[in-house]
Amino acid sequence: MQLTVWTYEGPPHIGAMRVATAMTGLHYVLHAPQGDTYADLLFTMIERREARPPVTYTTFQARDLGTDTAELFQNAVRDAHARYEPEAMIVGASCTAELIQDDPGGLAQSLELPVPIVPLELPAYQKKENWGAAETLYRLVRAFAPAADTVKPEAGRAPSCNILGPTALGFRHRDDVREIKRLLKQMGIAVNVIAPLGARPSDLARLPAARFNVVLYPEVAGIAVRWLERAHGQPATTVVPIGVGATRAFIAEVAALAGIEPRADLEQSCGHGHLPWYSRSVDSTYLTGKRVFVFGDATHAMAAARVARDELALEVVGLGTYSREYAREVRALAEEFGVEALITDDYLDVEDRITILQPELVLGTQMERHTAKRLGIPCAVISAPVHVQDFPARYAPQMGFEGANVLFDTWVHPLMMGLEEHLLGMFREDFEFHDAAGPSHLGKGRAAAPAPEAAITEVPAADGSPHWSAEAERELRKIPFFVRPKARRNTERFAADHGVPEITVETLYEAKAHFGR
Repeated sequence: MQLTVWTYEGPPHIGAMRVATAMTGLHYVLHAPQGDTYADLLFTMIERREARPPVTYTTFQARDLGTDTAELFQNAVRDAHARYEPEAMIVGASCTAELIQDDPGGLAQSLELPVPIVPLELPAYQKKENWGAAETLYRLVRAFAPAADTVKPEAGRAPSCNILGPTALGFRHRDDVREIKRLLKQMGIAVNVIAPLGARPSDLARLPAARFNVVLYPEVAGIAVRWLERAHGQPATTVVPIGVGATRAFIAEVAALAGIEPRADLEQSCGHGHLPWYSRSVDSTYLTGKRVFVFGDATHAMAAARVARDELALEVVGLGTYSREYAREVRALAEEFGVEALITDDYLDVEDRITILQPELVLGTQMERHTAKRLGIPCAVISAPVHVQDFPARYAPQMGFEGANVLFDTWVHPLMMGLEEHLLGMFREDFEFHDAAGPSHLGKGRAAAPAPEAAITEVPAADGSPHWSAEAERELRKIPFFVRPKARRNTERFAADHGVPEITVETLYEAKAHFGR
């Protein structure tokens, strides 16, 4: 175990809470000490939900450890059932309570309550949040989905599918579901069950009635989907529709599973993705070839890397994930990109990699937002963990054609706003626009103070490397910030190759001419 200030994932019982909170009629009794009730704030403060999660804590204290904590847990289960009257219950222990070894599942079953009780065994010291969510969904599906021969797809009706994976506290899950439902409706495919988000435990019994499953978030739905395929013969999608290209591939895959022909005008009827046009526009020449670093959960990180390279012509210089269960897939994609994959759950490792690579754009989590801000690098959040600003009140999906438009706005605007900041900075010392200049509408009668000189000193040289003169540093500042790091690297490389100990203005322009050939 490692002590850290920030963590990408909580313990597995947080994943179980995400599933329970997403569903209706399900209650979670968590054997946990008083301090573990902090988890409620994740949903009420960050996701801004109107109600608390459907979770009852035993909230035992230190003095309770010398008494019967098993009885304390059973009382909590009994009281939760009487108060909330759920359709079903799940029970488990937090990372702290796991050490007591009270067996929540056995204790709850011995009460013989008139509702199904699904015990969860979530090893808090070996697994993390997304695995906990996946295991919880899997246990619920196994408990409530009937045998393969009891539910059959109804003949003569439109093909139907299940949408699996969206949870509470998921990054844009609510809007992704809405976008994909709209896309499926345009294709003439009915949605049988969406789970866990919005489903009741009894709804899970209808899962086998669908022809196939749509997997939006493999980290959450993967285990349950593989079981449904084995037990009920249900195939599942493999393409996550993030980006225009992936959405088109998703449509083709869904059409094949449904046994239909996709409409030719489907993209236009779904709102038309503007990303392809934008990426071919004149403005996009400011973006082509910009160096981007990508980090997040496996689903969003891999999708973002493909969109960055294939649809925005960005150069992916780094790719990583904290989802260790999908390390093999991320490493394979990183090898395709010609970069070394970063598989870690330590935000300091990610910060070190960003510092070394010095990308011009970071696509990451809330942690990378802080790192990029400190380093002065534009950043866009693409994956959980996120903060309150990434649960917008407006419609902002990541998936489908409208999601591609959101991606373009979210990723490109930090770079474009950076261009505006550069122009403001470049003209700040102009005789007419500097801070001490009087308002121009007052005419020539009002004297303006002289423009302040930029306080630039010579930069000390690193061991064996050429140093920059103050004049060269001042000239370098005139280059837009989003190409300035590349200009600096090229100039230092040119000076080192030609044995130039000090970089002057002349050296800067000689390097520009050399690399511009």
